[in-house]
Amino acid sequence: MNRTDLIKKARTAADRVLQAKGYISVVDVLLEMRRLSPENYEAWRFRRVPHLEKVLPGSLDEHAFFCRELQAYVRDELKLKPSHTAYMSWGKGHRQPLRFTKFGQPHLEELFSTHYVSLATAATKKEQRRDELQTRLQA
Repeated sequence: MNRTDLIKKARTAADRVLQAKGYISVVDVLLEMRRLSPENYEAWRFRRVPHLEKVLPGSLDEHAFFCRELQAYVRDELKLKPSHTAYMSWGKGHRQPLRFTKFGQPHLEELFSTHYVSLATAATKKEQRRDELQTRLQA
């Protein structure tokens, strides 16, 4: 797949993910594009695979390009707010942070783990948390 096709498919997938979930994450877009299978995603979350890069088709350069283009699209065109998200392992035992890339490069790890939310969604969630806190304090 050439880069132009990759960008078009990523934008279409990102729009579908935003409609369905109210936010966009790189992992969800990869799942929507079928570049990441649910089975491989689960294997990564349960730490049966050491890093997500291992189960993605293509090179690290292609993944970095994908992440940067997705970031530019959601920031500049969709006007979404970045929110760093910690990805932790699933399963029994101690939860451990998950890696996205083989060498754990901080910049790429951050690109992969950032979620993008609408300002309206972020404001609504803040209000919900404030209301929950007030309810707890009154009880």
